[in-house]
Amino acid sequence: MVKSMKKNKQFERAVHGLFLILGLVTVASVLVITVYLVISGIPAILEIGLWDFLFGDTWDPASSDPKFGILPFILSSIYGTAGALVLGVPIGFLTAVFLSKKASPKVKEIMSGAVSLLAGIPSVVYGLVGMMVLVPGIRDLFGLPDGASLMAAIVVLAIMILPSIIKVSITALDAVPKEYEDASLALGATPTETWFRVSVPAAKSGIATAVVLGVGRAIGEAMAVMMVSGNVANMPSLFQSVRFLTTAVSSGMGYADGLYREALFSIALVLFLFIMMINAVLNFFLKGEKHE
Repeated sequence: MVKSMKKNKQFERAVHGLFLILGLVTVASVLVITVYLVISGIPAILEIGLWDFLFGDTWDPASSDPKFGILPFILSSIYGTAGALVLGVPIGFLTAVFLSKKASPKVKEIMSGAVSLLAGIPSVVYGLVGMMVLVPGIRDLFGLPDGASLMAAIVVLAIMILPSIIKVSITALDAVPKEYEDASLALGATPTETWFRVSVPAAKSGIATAVVLGVGRAIGEAMAVMMVSGNVANMPSLFQSVRFLTTAVSSGMGYADGLYREALFSIALVLFLFIMMINAVLNFFLKGEKHE
């Protein structure tokens, strides 16, 4: 009996040590990425100038007088992500409420499987379908010379963020204690009122996390966006070809050198800081709500 207890304690210590090591590896990985991006990205920003780099509207690194303004990339990424959220969040949120609170177990099982399948589709497949179906559709519908545009990127990104929003929101809604809903129904509220006035507010932290995951997926996507957006360094317009921060890095890194290559690392640093800011803002608001 004593030997068995000692073995169990040794096993628990070993497991705790393993978890600690894995956690330290995760933190160290983030630190290494952060330091590498800062070291690689700062020199180009200093050489180009912070204002000219962030707010310049011309990107032409191959000319005799190269320009490295990334404002079109920043605005395209912001508009594309915002548009994807405007389309994707209501659809994903309402789907999650339906599956969690209204759908029968059979329907929930089938649709949850479909959502998981949607999450497992490679981004290049989304881009291929968008390029073959969506881009010609937008071109023909609006009478454009080319359907590869910010609009096409927004639609593709909206579809791509749906699995993250739906799955995390369902988990948050399912975690709401049933007693909350029973009390609401006992007071005379309808099921719909209970879902949106009791269950959803109780699960708002999880739903907010789902939205942030969607933001991260949208702002960090490269391949699918490159295939449907046209990948041209224009100032963003809904039906014009544009280039995102991610596509600017991925399309130029293979052959860039010198200051051009350093500028691409600077773009990666800006993208990294964007994502960090989004997470920081969310954590700030969530912690503020918990302390109230």
